[in-house]
Amino acid sequence: MKALIFGITGQDGSYLAELLLKRAYKIVGVTRRVSVDTTKRISHILPKSDIVEGDITDAFNVNKIIEEHEPDEIYNLAAQSHVGTSFSQPSLTWDVTASGVLNILEAIRYSPRKDDIKFYQASSSEMFGKNYTEVVEPIFGKTCSKYQDESTAFMPQSPYAIAKLSAHHLVRNYRDAYGIFACSGILFNHESERRGENFVTRKITKWIGEFAAWMSYHNVSPKVLVDIDEHEVYIPGRTHVDQDFQFPKLRLGNLDARRDWGHAKDYVEAMWLMLKQDTPDDYVVATGETHSVRDFLDCAFRAIDIDNWESYVVIDPEFYRATEVDYLLGLPQKAKTLLGWSPKISFKELAENMVKHDVKEAKLRRPRLQEI
Repeated sequence: MKALIFGITGQDGSYLAELLLKRAYKIVGVTRRVSVDTTKRISHILPKSDIVEGDITDAFNVNKIIEEHEPDEIYNLAAQSHVGTSFSQPSLTWDVTASGVLNILEAIRYSPRKDDIKFYQASSSEMFGKNYTEVVEPIFGKTCSKYQDESTAFMPQSPYAIAKLSAHHLVRNYRDAYGIFACSGILFNHESERRGENFVTRKITKWIGEFAAWMSYHNVSPKVLVDIDEHEVYIPGRTHVDQDFQFPKLRLGNLDARRDWGHAKDYVEAMWLMLKQDTPDDYVVATGETHSVRDFLDCAFRAIDIDNWESYVVIDPEFYRATEVDYLLGLPQKAKTLLGWSPKISFKELAENMVKHDVKEAKLRRPRLQEI
């Protein structure tokens, strides 16, 4: 089997490539030509993969890649995927996240191998926006008031979500109109140590890693640190002139936003399972649990033995969205029943693993004073 992955250098693309290689796939990954190296996440699989330059916004280029490499499966994980950025760059978001999907679907439609190609599109829970379905009975034995599943109406609240929803409808339309085997996975928030550093979970664990390395470098514990003001903490007894004895606090936006957070490694398995079915369909991929940003802060800070994270966090209006989505909770019953899929990594494990990775990386960059 041969798989073509658009967006292979991202978090999901790297985990998906690993999964498919373990299943003896031949991998062709598409990367955009940029002036900096973007292959860090896939450096370990580069010798086993065929990496080609391409751009999902170039219809001719997309068609040429599909024609030359003749994949059995195509996974589109490419997107401008940061919600905040979509407000400042809506046209770019549309070109990549919506029009790019149309380019792939058109290439499949006119391919002489159309009936032999299976296509997966990464849809997003952001498409639900502020809408949800009221609960009439407990979900998985848990009591909650609302959730989102395949039957919940969409109400997108950002240019990113609107672009994703347009792509989602395109997949359905091309499936029905042209008989293309095309599936969409409506993925709720999925994180890992490979997550981009501008996403809130990774921003938190990255800060914790640097903070832990800073404390280790100076051989101090959180108990001795003192607030200077709302911006920094410092080590008492050291001069304020030396900036390294001060550490900037973590600046975040809406701490009450609730998300259904899972691990990306679990979610790419669901993508693969969708293309193993006899009939194409769309599936919600989620954990069935919702947690606030505060909950994530609790787990992440406790991983370095800090309970009072409030002393280190500043709420900054700059990081609020223009239109906020306050609540996301996916009901993955369809994926569990028809795909036999379920998440394996818990919310607590996810946060702890991310912190562990970022602390290790930060300490490698900043050894203890006595070790220099």
